[in-house]
Amino acid sequence: MLDSGRNLTHQLTHQLGAAIIQGSYAIDKSFPTEAELSQQFNISRSVTREAVKMLTAKGLLASRPRQGIRVMPSSQWNMFDPDVLSWTLNARPSLDLLREFTQLRIAIEPEAARLACENNHDISKMKAIGDALARMHKADLGQDDPLSADIEFHTAILAASNNRFFLQLRQFIQVALRVSIASTNQLKGVFTASYEDHKKIYDEILAGRQDAAADAVKYLLNEVMQLINLSLEQSPKTDTTE
Repeated sequence: MLDSGRNLTHQLTHQLGAAIIQGSYAIDKSFPTEAELSQQFNISRSVTREAVKMLTAKGLLASRPRQGIRVMPSSQWNMFDPDVLSWTLNARPSLDLLREFTQLRIAIEPEAARLACENNHDISKMKAIGDALARMHKADLGQDDPLSADIEFHTAILAASNNRFFLQLRQFIQVALRVSIASTNQLKGVFTASYEDHKKIYDEILAGRQDAAADAVKYLLNEVMQLINLSLEQSPKTDTTE
């Protein structure tokens, strides 16, 4: 049942989106009509119509002539949409998916650090990275949340890049990091990220050493990739995706 005290369209979109990704609706098969959804959830047609529009925009549904609404295959889902990514990670987290996400990070974050070096004169942006690093130090002492501090550090570097396309990835990165960092820390057998490795990145950015900053990020992410690859080699049959 939907909570009438909250935004019904938002609730329905999330409930249906999660159900699609969990496999509750068959791929490339007919999806319930707006009228059927309205009756099933006891809500107005306008709510179901908006929810279907939102799911269509996210690539989960498509409307075809004489075929009605149909569920799209995962290859059509917009994985850069934070909702789609969150539903996917919650429904079927996998090392394969984490590996693909880490590959994306390796392609983006070293360059973001390099660009942040060019902007190291921006006091507010450098302070944001430094504040996140300070939180990570407190987390080592049990005085802050290690996961949110780590996420804040990496997204602060994206912001310091002053690249509008990188900035657009912040929410996506935040969602994925919440699962990725927790998973890789578990693989390492630790609860907090390496403060010294992150301090190295911060120090190189402050000093404006572009190559060194990028290399420090690569070192961190390559370690993550090695952990994921090792775990995949050890459990190839128990961790699969579509």
